[in-house]
Amino acid sequence: MAKTKKTIFFCQNCGYESAKWMGQCPVCHEWNTFAEEPAAPKGSSRAGKAGGQRSAALPKRLSEIDLDENNRILTGMKELDRVLGGGIVEGSLILIGGDPGIGKSTLLLQVCRRLTEQGISVLYVSGEESQRQIKMRANRIGEFNDKLQLYCETDLEEINNVIERLRPQALIVDSIQTMYNENVSSSPGSVSQVRESTGVLLKIAKGMQIPVFIVGHVTKEGNVAGPRVLEHMVDTVLYFEGDRHASYRILRAVKNRFGSTNEIGVFEMRNDGLKEIENPSEFMLDGRPADASGSVAACSMEGTRPIMIEIQSLVCHTNYSFPRRTANGTDFNRVNLLVAVLERRGRIRLSEQDVYVNITGGVRMTEPAVDLGILLAIVSAAKDVNIDSRTVVFGEVGLSGEVRPVNMAAQRIGEAEKLGFEKVILPAGCMKSLDRNRKTKIELIPVSNVREAIEAIL
Repeated sequence: MAKTKKTIFFCQNCGYESAKWMGQCPVCHEWNTFAEEPAAPKGSSRAGKAGGQRSAALPKRLSEIDLDENNRILTGMKELDRVLGGGIVEGSLILIGGDPGIGKSTLLLQVCRRLTEQGISVLYVSGEESQRQIKMRANRIGEFNDKLQLYCETDLEEINNVIERLRPQALIVDSIQTMYNENVSSSPGSVSQVRESTGVLLKIAKGMQIPVFIVGHVTKEGNVAGPRVLEHMVDTVLYFEGDRHASYRILRAVKNRFGSTNEIGVFEMRNDGLKEIENPSEFMLDGRPADASGSVAACSMEGTRPIMIEIQSLVCHTNYSFPRRTANGTDFNRVNLLVAVLERRGRIRLSEQDVYVNITGGVRMTEPAVDLGILLAIVSAAKDVNIDSRTVVFGEVGLSGEVRPVNMAAQRIGEAEKLGFEKVILPAGCMKSLDRNRKTKIELIPVSNVREAIEAIL
């Protein structure tokens, strides 16, 4: 009788292994995430046999470590360098995820162009597109030199042989779901294949000390397809966000071992590729109506960068027994909380009104500093009162109706002044942190509670 192959059940969310199927994962506690796949043979290592030479470095004392060893490679794209924490770290493994057609391959091809212009040799490995397709995209972007080489292959052993022969200074893999490791008998894109293939690329990055970019597909929930352990293995996880039917794109870091995860990069998709948006505030406020109720400009901080956004609200009489609450671009539960605070502390009746809140530009802002902007936009729509278009607001709202101070108030005021705003409604607690000697033409209106903020716009 033929010997049956041994199979193992993998959790598709966290990568936990089990000899039998379970309804709930004991590690991540997700339901119905186990998938049955063939087990890897005993002769194969967990990270694969490929991946460059074994490191012969000896342990070092902490005092002997030189901080200059982590030299960063500037990509030439300021927005990308900002998100990465100042550039690419040698030997780092970077995962870029995003919806299909959002521009991941275009972004990486532009990175290849900027790196090759600095004399850095790049190997672009594609398992999804042919060389002719990549060439057509490259012609739209611009001129490329001979430092970029294309290789269309999915077998990791063949890819490793080419890397050993060419010795590139940077590697692009598009995408990880198409890579195939012959040591794993399951099909490409499966949990075990994605994990083992990432392990091989991780060994290449660390063994050869070259930066490796890998592209990952996302699921309908917005997470990178494959096991959650994939995000734990890499050094940096970047998400490329935005409406594919709109021109803007936002690059956000959700994990970065070499920098902050609070920074974002803003791009505009054009026929000749992605263009960096150096001033996102002007881009977000473009097309804002001058005299319209329910519209207010607010300021949110993304890392060290203040970004002006427009918050819109619409309040109308409900036709249902339960009024509707809709939030687009911000947390739905936070909007419900602010509506309750406004009705109880601000004495504005909304129990028979539908409330719709939208942050324009397609961006998602969850910083508590936009609370006051959302609240005043609802008040403006409910009272049908226009808020001066030259006014910007920021502040966190508590359940008692108090307006709490937020950090980096001086940077927010400076950005508002630079864009031509004349008034700022801010928490009274922020006045202590401002420089009294700094001369400014902008009018500051401090408020300590919801009622004072409402009176400031009425």
